[in-house]
Amino acid sequence: MSVPRAIRQAFLAIEQSEGAGARVRRSIGTHKLRNFSPFLMLDHFTIGKGAGFPDHPHRGQETITYLLSGGVDHEDFAGNKGTIGPGDLQFMTAGRGIMHAEMPRDNPDGSPNVGMQLWVDLPEKLKMCEPRYRDLRAEEIPTATTDDGKAVIKVISGQSHGVDSVRDLAYTPVWILDVRLAPGGKVTQMLPKGWNAFAYTLSGTTSFGGGSTAAAQKKMVSEFHNVVFEKDGDFVHAENGADAKEEARFMLVAGQPLDQKVVQHGPFVMNSQEGVYQAMVDYQTNSNGFERAKGWNSEIGKRM
Repeated sequence: MSVPRAIRQAFLAIEQSEGAGARVRRSIGTHKLRNFSPFLMLDHFTIGKGAGFPDHPHRGQETITYLLSGGVDHEDFAGNKGTIGPGDLQFMTAGRGIMHAEMPRDNPDGSPNVGMQLWVDLPEKLKMCEPRYRDLRAEEIPTATTDDGKAVIKVISGQSHGVDSVRDLAYTPVWILDVRLAPGGKVTQMLPKGWNAFAYTLSGTTSFGGGSTAAAQKKMVSEFHNVVFEKDGDFVHAENGADAKEEARFMLVAGQPLDQKVVQHGPFVMNSQEGVYQAMVDYQTNSNGFERAKGWNSEIGKRM
C-alpha cells in the first residue's frame, strides 16, 4: 500500500540581493534549510538590465538553471557560450574547476529575466571530474497530463504518469517536475524511496498532503514557499481548489542523498576544510583545473 509523504516544514523564501544587482529568493542554503543532501542551494532569481553574475569560479558541484522568462547568456574560460530562453535549462558540472559568467538579456519590453537555479552536490569521487555543460531546450521536454487535463507536468528529469524525461542530465540522480494545476485539478506523484524531496511554489495556492495521519493532513501553501517533505513515503499529493481564481504552479524536486560531509566556501563545495583550502589556492594560482582562468575575461561580463 502506498504511503503519502508528510510535510516536514513549509516556509516563505525571502527576497534578497545577490550578485551584481540581482534579486533572489533563496530557500535552500539558508538557516531554514541546510544539509538537505544532495541539494546545496535553491535560488528563485530576478535579474534585470545592468545586473547579473559576472566572471566567477566553481568547483565540486553542479548547477541547474531553469529559465521561466526572458533570456540568460553564459560564457566560460573553455570557450563554451550560449543562451537559454523561456522554458530552457542548462546543466553545468563544475567538477575540478570552471570560471564562467551568467548575464541577463536586455528584453525589448524592459521585463526582468526570471528563473530557478539549483545547486546539487557531486559525489566525492566526481568532485574533480572534467567540467561539462548540457542544455535542454523547452521543446525537448516531454509533458504528462492527468486528471482529465487539469494537471499538466513537464518532465524535466525523472518520471511522471508513464512519461520519462529525455535523459539524465546531472551526475547526481535528481528528478525535476514543473507542475501546473488548473482550478479543481489534483495530482499524485510517485517519488523514489529514500530520496529527499521538496516543492517550490511559483504561483497560486496549492494544497499539499492528504492521508489518514495527522502529519499527512492537507496544508495550504501560497507562492514563493519551499515545502519540504519527510523522507518516508511513496508519493506527494497536491490539489488546487475548485474555487481558485488562478492555476497553481510548483516545482517538485527529489534527489538521491549523498552519504558524505559537505564543506562549502562560496562557490567551492568539497568534503573537507583542506579540500576547500586547496580549491582556493588552485584558483588563486591558476592551477589544478583553473589554468585557463589566468588573464581570462568573459565578453558578456563586460556589460556590467
